[in-house]
Amino acid sequence: MQAEISFIGLFLEASVLVKLVMLTLLCLSIASWAVIIQRRKLLNSARAKSVKFEDTFWSGVDLNKLYKELSARNEGVSGLEALFVAGFKEYSRLSQANSKSPEAVMDGTTRAMRVSLSREVERLETHLPLLATIGSTSPYIGLFGTVWGIMNSFIALGAVENATLTMVAPGIAEALIATAMGLFAAIPAVIGYNRFSTQVEKIEMAHVNFMEEFSNILQRQAYSEKEAV
Repeated sequence: MQAEISFIGLFLEASVLVKLVMLTLLCLSIASWAVIIQRRKLLNSARAKSVKFEDTFWSGVDLNKLYKELSARNEGVSGLEALFVAGFKEYSRLSQANSKSPEAVMDGTTRAMRVSLSREVERLETHLPLLATIGSTSPYIGLFGTVWGIMNSFIALGAVENATLTMVAPGIAEALIATAMGLFAAIPAVIGYNRFSTQVEKIEMAHVNFMEEFSNILQRQAYSEKEAV
């Protein structure tokens, strides 16, 4: 392929505005892939930690011992661990103050776990709106560069008497590259957003199910403590 119709050659010969459009799309594509890689690692890690914690939780371990181990960690807990710590901590505090009212204890415990769940979902969804924005706007940014480049090509074509396809082809080609770059930035962003949103929903549902099961365990314990009193 000759240099004058290569990608770099067309970029260098493009107008300033089309160059800005291409550079913008390149930056959006890089940002998109950075978010995709980072979110993929985070969600895979969150899913693995959830499975590991559930195995530990349902193995019959003493809940007081598990709570002390998680609370003593230097690094912060996350996922189901954070949900468990928030619920058990609030349950222990309210049990001492409202030992004769299991309903009040469970209401406070459930609220604490819901707050922890909301924070966890917010953490998992970080940067996903950026993918949605890139996926929805990149094609239009590229189309804008294409329209501008073709318009300039036809304006230049109208200024000469003997117009040929060879004269207008480079301008149209550089304009179409902007559309191609817009699609190149948008397609991975849309796929990543849809995939990660589905994964977040699954993780959230798993957390909700654990919260309900854990609440049932604490509720039985609260009523047994009331009967013992």
